[in-house]
Amino acid sequence: MNQNNLPLYEALWSFRNENPISLHVPGHKNGLVFPSQAKELYQSILSIDVTELSGLDDLHHASGVIKQAEDLTANLYGSKSCYFLVGGSTVGNIAMIMATCEAGDTVLVQRNSHKSVINGLRLAKVKPIFIEPDFDVDAQIATTMDDASVIEAINKYPEAKAIFMTRPNYYGYTKEIDRIVSIAHEHNMVVLVDEAHGAHFGHPSSLFPKSAIHSKADIVVQSAHKTLPAMTMCSFLHFNSQLVDENKLKYYLQLFQSSSPSYPLLASLDLARFYLANLSKVELLLTLEKINEFKKYLNQIPQLKVVENEHFHVDPLKVTVQSCCELNGFEVQKLLEEEGIYTEMADLHNVLFVLPLSIVTDLLSIGEKIANKLKGKSLEQKSVKVANESINKISSLALSYEQMENVEVEIIAIEDSKGKIISEEIIPYPPGVPLLVRGERIENNHIEQLFALRKSGAYFQGADVFKKGMKVFKNV
Repeated sequence: MNQNNLPLYEALWSFRNENPISLHVPGHKNGLVFPSQAKELYQSILSIDVTELSGLDDLHHASGVIKQAEDLTANLYGSKSCYFLVGGSTVGNIAMIMATCEAGDTVLVQRNSHKSVINGLRLAKVKPIFIEPDFDVDAQIATTMDDASVIEAINKYPEAKAIFMTRPNYYGYTKEIDRIVSIAHEHNMVVLVDEAHGAHFGHPSSLFPKSAIHSKADIVVQSAHKTLPAMTMCSFLHFNSQLVDENKLKYYLQLFQSSSPSYPLLASLDLARFYLANLSKVELLLTLEKINEFKKYLNQIPQLKVVENEHFHVDPLKVTVQSCCELNGFEVQKLLEEEGIYTEMADLHNVLFVLPLSIVTDLLSIGEKIANKLKGKSLEQKSVKVANESINKISSLALSYEQMENVEVEIIAIEDSKGKIISEEIIPYPPGVPLLVRGERIENNHIEQLFALRKSGAYFQGADVFKKGMKVFKNV
């Protein structure tokens, strides 16, 4: 297929140039009806913000330019089918769980999965078996599942319908999964992969870690907007399975996504695929060279250390720096924002930078600003590192989703919650990985982590459990 084609984008461009008269939704009428103070900023995008008109296809029954754009993407990545998502990887994660599993099915799940995965498991009413990932003691972050733990879980739960993996993690850590996929398929288990942070792994240069698509995973979801030049909420879902009914998957995609998908978003997926397909290896090598120079510069700043780990394939677009001074990661992040430098996320120890596929800014000048901002900060580290306290690599919920529906809930102080079963998700955001999942039993290390995160300035989604108390199931 000709990867220089842009079927969806060119159809929208052609439609716009015909100066069409809008007697249809949306209400801004190609940008004519809009607040005057915002017209200049929005005008160009509003001219292609249309609906399912003749020649523009229909996302939920794609047979024209949208289907052509999706087929080009499948061709580039090597998948059987590709579906454009305008509800983020969230909708892809939920849809592929629902399409694969029935209520009561056992599903093996990587514990540091995104909250959308946990929500999908709850909607499907399955029995999740959590597998703890490895832990990078130096960086103090959960990484990926090791083969031994996964194989142990497969042997312990051979009836499992599927295994859900997150790869890469938020910090870009990956491992080869060919062996896990092969063993899972031998047991007729479907392999579902949240590859939200790995849309660029599809580049043919082999300069990035291998995509789960090429490891023969059944369904893979990628957030094109995270590392490709696509608009926010734009993702790809790749289908490669002989174990899952593709029509069932399509049903759930149309069920969970808007019946009025945004054409500017859809067109940006077409453009993102085009960009990746036409990005040369020479251009990428230049990008990676500049990133390495940036990392070397950052490593010369006494208050910082670039996190490296030789046991994993780490996405070169992700640069994690660890505080070596009196400030914790959250405080370093806030300090950089004072200089107009906005990073992807921070944790107790680290700050994460997500760099683009093409370096269009002077990274070394950014490094100089970072160095100047941290100059004079004491090299005495504020936070103390701890080893991973997880003992059980494989665990399950203390209550099933069905049981949770029939148990009374009470609110108690966090200090009194040890041994109780939590009835809500506690989610530091980013990265959106629940510290506690609804139905888990609360342990000492959970309570300690909660207070440590609060003290360090972490943000939590949901109710303020520190002020209002924690919701737990009563008398269980």
